[in-house]
Amino acid sequence: MSALAARPLESAVWAALEDVHDPEIPTVSVVDLGIVRSVTTDGGRLRVELLPTFVGCPQVDVMRASVEDRLRGFADEISVEISFAEPWTSERITPQGRRRLRASGFGPPAEMVDDGLALPVLPNAECPYCGSHDTSLENAFGPTLCRAIYHCRHCSQPFEQFKQV
Repeated sequence: MSALAARPLESAVWAALEDVHDPEIPTVSVVDLGIVRSVTTDGGRLRVELLPTFVGCPQVDVMRASVEDRLRGFADEISVEISFAEPWTSERITPQGRRRLRASGFGPPAEMVDDGLALPVLPNAECPYCGSHDTSLENAFGPTLCRAIYHCRHCSQPFEQFKQV
């Protein structure tokens, strides 16, 4: 029996968190993005720890409220805390999260390469629509700090690419 199966409340909470979607990309859950750092239960208390994708993320309060709303009824006391105990990295995105990002027209981050850059920007990226690498960087600064904007020369679609963090 797995450790999580031995704790049915924690298992139920993790399953419920799959229903909490990123406010900016509603097809991807906070679990898919690896934003949920931990879930702990103690009697009538439930604590969820979230890792923001970057300091100053404008959607942190929305995510916190969404998690609290979804977990209402799971425990008498629910605490959702934002943590900087460890940095969120794009390696935390699950394989399912990467597929869902691609299906939503977002390029998932490339595999992690440590070249010393804080938010590395690729000269080209794989197009989430057609899979071509014949793409060009249009703007290193997308709508948020964690994304850049590219254009696919093959299918002519613009897309956002997550930076590896």
